[in-house]
Amino acid sequence: MPEQIIISGIDEAGRGCILGPMVIAGISIPHGHEEKLRKLGVKDSKQLTPGKREELAKKIEELANVIVLEVAACKIDNYRKQGISLNRLEAIKFAEILNLQKPHKAYIDAPDRNLPKLHGYLKKMAPEGIELVVEHFADSKYPVVSAASIIAKVERDKKIDSLRKEYGDIGSGYTSDPVTVRWLEDWMKTHKELPECARKSWITAEVLVEKRQQSLLSNFLGKIKGTGTKEGSATISE
Repeated sequence: MPEQIIISGIDEAGRGCILGPMVIAGISIPHGHEEKLRKLGVKDSKQLTPGKREELAKKIEELANVIVLEVAACKIDNYRKQGISLNRLEAIKFAEILNLQKPHKAYIDAPDRNLPKLHGYLKKMAPEGIELVVEHFADSKYPVVSAASIIAKVERDKKIDSLRKEYGDIGSGYTSDPVTVRWLEDWMKTHKELPECARKSWITAEVLVEKRQQSLLSNFLGKIKGTGTKEGSATISE
């Protein structure tokens, strides 16, 4: 009896967010079950409503082996401090999933513009013999990747909902969201530092910290000017 061919699809959600974790999902199914995913109506998660994503996620979990990896904001910052880029970090996590699922063929939605570079990373870290298909927009081309994108987005949305319960209206968590940026600015004014859920290595976060430091310095210099004392000098009375 011939060996059953297993295929995997991998995608992420929350890569570019300044708040919360990045979530990576991998699903694996027998090759012949792709048609079942098509019949479910899976597609790129961005083309589906939150309600539809949740509905499909439950059905996908019944059909496929599902693995979800969460990379917290502080972990992303730590990796970046070590000189590990977000692209390399994703490749490491993709490979972790492939080592757990051990498919014959894997379809991966590529975050890196340099496809050969990502393919090379994965070839070194993934189990030997896996056929790798690494493409941009794979989540809209291959049902297994569409399914992975849905699982990743649903799990990421759950994490953001938990943060909202803890912190209030933080918006979507993306730097392009004015609600998120305004919330971060207000948080900095009140707490004098970034929240734990923020990726401190993001440019937006660094700019907010710098603005805070400049504000403190301006206030300090203003007080010195108001007292008529030069910076670095002292008045000595006998």
